[in-house]
Amino acid sequence: MLLAIMVNKNFGFGTQIRKSPYFDSTVKWGATGFSVYNHMYIPRDFGSPEKNFWNLIEKAILCDVAVERQVEITGPDAYKFIQLLTPRDLTKFSIGQCKYVLIVNDNGGIINDPVLLRLAENHFWLSLADSDVLLWAQGVAVNSGLNVRINEPDVSPLQLQGPTSAEIMVKLFGEDIKKLKYYWFREYELDGIPLIVSRTGWSSEFGYEIFLRDGAKGNELYEKIMKAGKEYGLEPGHTSSIRRIEGGMLSYHADADINTNPYELGLERLVNLDSKINFIGKEALKKIKKYGIKRKQVGLEIDCKPLEGPNTSFWSIHNNGVIVGKVTSAVYSPRLKKNIALAIVDIKFSKIGNELVVRINDKEVKSKIIEKPFYDPKKKIASS
Repeated sequence: MLLAIMVNKNFGFGTQIRKSPYFDSTVKWGATGFSVYNHMYIPRDFGSPEKNFWNLIEKAILCDVAVERQVEITGPDAYKFIQLLTPRDLTKFSIGQCKYVLIVNDNGGIINDPVLLRLAENHFWLSLADSDVLLWAQGVAVNSGLNVRINEPDVSPLQLQGPTSAEIMVKLFGEDIKKLKYYWFREYELDGIPLIVSRTGWSSEFGYEIFLRDGAKGNELYEKIMKAGKEYGLEPGHTSSIRRIEGGMLSYHADADINTNPYELGLERLVNLDSKINFIGKEALKKIKKYGIKRKQVGLEIDCKPLEGPNTSFWSIHNNGVIVGKVTSAVYSPRLKKNIALAIVDIKFSKIGNELVVRINDKEVKSKIIEKPFYDPKKKIASS
């Protein structure tokens, strides 16, 4: 009872922002701080971020990511509609497969970078980053002339990530789970709890996402996984800023937004301009490709004492006193023993090895452009 009072007092919860189906369990297991993502509370603090990082890369963590809301698209024209939303060519997209996609507006600006799941011929989920794609998709549908239904289903993911996650999943689902390939999913039932399990995750580590299809069973599912994982060192956790920056993974609103295009981020592999597919933003992206970009995302090594947690504001980047870009995500990596950052800079200053100045609050510190991702650049760990 005392815990519940303290939680309500310190976190300031209200009815206008939703709690996840796992909320009570995350508080029970030690969540001490929350933030808001997709109009929902997400646990962000289970203690030391560095300890969370080591738990992730050495054993396993369970993360409540119910905030990754799903936009469900069904109906006779669902496939045509989903292709209209993304510049990635989906002609070879199989049922049971996941794909990382971009959703762009008519100017080529990125609205979201979700994982797309194909449940049936004309049944899709967009597993979202933090923006209102449900409203965007419904708006696009109004004048599309396509017969589709768009809604938000009762689906709430967890992420089980880390090297021992495979053993935990075998204990829960049996040896068959080992056959699940990277970026594929299957439907399962765990003691009457309906699920979809995918070999995906926002961690750059080996892991799974477990999509709960009945919100009433959230705490029951969380507890089952924690119990199964005890002997394998499973800890409650939160998505690791350290590991995702090491892996060069984007965080929407930080490293990308509606004013950022795919070419600036080096994501041209997700844009198919030469095929016959039609999608929103195609003409704009053709022009961007033709005339080139004026800025580019780069990796930075920042030369100062270890940063105390990730940055919570954009830091300006200077060359000879002139602002030439901004740091979008920065953190100290205890494994690499240096400060690393993702940044976007004027294309003229984006060459590997260039030295620039970063202004952190009132201090100016040296930085150097280096290759990204900073660790496991071919993502062998996650796809193993």
